[in-house]
Amino acid sequence: MKRLAFLVVAALSQVGVVEAAPKMIIQTGDWSVYSYDRNGRPTCYALSVPKEAKPADVDHGQNYFLIAPAEKGGHSEPEAIMGYDLKAGSTVQVSVGDQTFRMFTKDKKAWVNDMAREPELVKAFRAGSRMILEAISARGTHTAYTYSLNGVTAALDRVALCK
Repeated sequence: MKRLAFLVVAALSQVGVVEAAPKMIIQTGDWSVYSYDRNGRPTCYALSVPKEAKPADVDHGQNYFLIAPAEKGGHSEPEAIMGYDLKAGSTVQVSVGDQTFRMFTKDKKAWVNDMAREPELVKAFRAGSRMILEAISARGTHTAYTYSLNGVTAALDRVALCK
């Protein structure tokens, strides 16, 4: 777990998400909650890593899915951080049960296309058991990741308590 925490800190620092090194607060199921300082205030986010990555014969790098409070408040922002550059102009598809959500991409990251659907995706996480994320790398490789949603509800409840 310490290695995962170090990798998370390194990955998020490289993409400019954090101002101070995140500290893991709790692990619940397959999700962890991290805290860091954003503009002088503690901010928490829930994070998980995939249980399975396809195709098996390619280097996927370090991949994460996180749910963090929006910087301006009011809602949670799901975000995918990939271990490689995504194909320019491509979309990432996230499926939970029979619901599908599209995410727009920039470099190694992806966010929900329609902000109005972010709460719907978070609600699907709370009700679901697994998430499938499909992406296309800058090299054109079609990839798929399976994330467990075990513990996501407790992690999101803990994120909401972060003050």
